[in-house]
Amino acid sequence: MPPGTGWPLDPSAPGTPVARTPADVRRLADGAAGLAQVQAASAVCRACPRLVEHREATARAKRRAHAHEPYWGRPVPSLGVEDPRVLVVGLAPAAHGGNRTGRVFTGDSSGDWIVAALHRAGLADRATSVHAADGLALHRTRIVAPVRCAPPDNRPSTTERDTCAPWLDAELRLCAARLDVVLALGAFAHASALAAARRAGWDVPRPAPRFGHGAEAVLRAPSPGGPGGHGGPGRPVVLLDSYHVSRQNTATGRLTRDMLDAVVARAVALVRS
Repeated sequence: MPPGTGWPLDPSAPGTPVARTPADVRRLADGAAGLAQVQAASAVCRACPRLVEHREATARAKRRAHAHEPYWGRPVPSLGVEDPRVLVVGLAPAAHGGNRTGRVFTGDSSGDWIVAALHRAGLADRATSVHAADGLALHRTRIVAPVRCAPPDNRPSTTERDTCAPWLDAELRLCAARLDVVLALGAFAHASALAAARRAGWDVPRPAPRFGHGAEAVLRAPSPGGPGGHGGPGRPVVLLDSYHVSRQNTATGRLTRDMLDAVVARAVALVRS
């Protein structure tokens, strides 16, 4: 779907600069003055040839159940408020989910699970995430994918992860001021969040915290007011883990509704007044 052609919530325009190389991604992400610029540029990114080919081939071929629907077929933007207290990080641009609907965790069972859990915890205004124009709004929460294009077999390569990382870095930089919790859905998101925190100059425990459902680790974001932006030991941000909301986990019972609700409720409890 070309930018500026009427897709609901499309952040990009026909003239939005397009990243075609990892260096372009870094330049545009580092130069973004606000989340709107990150959203716009990331949603037209073409820096990973394998991912571009896969997302667009999927959008052309479609799944039989969605054969009469248009597909987004582009990188999937983040969703939520610009000053979040909870940042949800998780692989989400599924081939027939976000890659189809144009909104993260929307249109597939993974979205059904996480959005319903956020709603039960008071972090979303509804329990369903069907399409980009359904009116879903998050409260005190933002959702971001560490890789924004649907990868073949749901497995981005290390190079693709690293190429996409500056978009995550920019989002963390621009929305970290009031952040209390990073909720990582899956081991990939856990590792990506830790890496982004290190690149941002946060204090991260060593050895690195290990992923585990319900595991917590305290990171410290630089506080303003001191040399280099550090005013004392830094503001605590809790990295909180959950198994990913993929069908592989939910259909097998590895992740249950009660398990997910407990982690999301813990995230809400960690939000400071």
